[in-house]
Amino acid sequence: MSNKSFKFKQFTIQQDKTAMKVGTDAVLLGAWVNLKNELNTILDVGSGTGLIALMLAQRSFAETIDAVELNENAYLQTVENFENSDWGDRLFCYHASFQQFTEEIEDKYDLIISNPPFYTSTYKELNRDRALARHNESLSFEELLYGTSKLLSDTGTCAFIIPFEEEVNFIKIAAQNKLVPNRITRVKGNENTAIKRSLLQFSKTKTEIEIDELIIEITRHKCTNAYKNLVKDFYLKM
Repeated sequence: MSNKSFKFKQFTIQQDKTAMKVGTDAVLLGAWVNLKNELNTILDVGSGTGLIALMLAQRSFAETIDAVELNENAYLQTVENFENSDWGDRLFCYHASFQQFTEEIEDKYDLIISNPPFYTSTYKELNRDRALARHNESLSFEELLYGTSKLLSDTGTCAFIIPFEEEVNFIKIAAQNKLVPNRITRVKGNENTAIKRSLLQFSKTKTEIEIDELIIEITRHKCTNAYKNLVKDFYLKM
């Protein structure tokens, strides 16, 4: 994907410094996560360009929206995008690993959100920065969910987007950290393709699980109404 800036309706993402560009996964998660509970504090784990944190700044009145990013270039990119937005006074990025952040921060968050690294078996043909951003050796699911449980307020929620084939294992690890699923949306490219992603929202309180499916396209470049309704507040052409 191009290094050119990506313009959304209420903010612009510069992406020339970081290997991870604006992608569908992050936009899906930022638009999908349920914000029904009153939110004062939000944490975005692995901010990349800061996209998800900016989406949540647009969607909520949370006073504090923190992000944590290990990669130096991605951290600098996040800070730049935060400062250039209308919500810079509510946004802050820490340059640290999530593991380090978890041990040093005593604050609790009402929402923790992450589009985590997920290539578990191989770096494939990616450059080093992109591979690290997408490879869960830099932040395993166990470390992510342990830290999330530790930093999440008793009434808070947390949300993630992961490969569908990891869903059962991810929910099992979450349960080991006293996190139970409340919402699950399984994402398909079109009606005839396999499920590709799982959007998951957890809390520390057991509820009846809302489970549904989201199909992105009817045909190539023709999006479903469900997808358009989900992202219409962000994409310029929706």
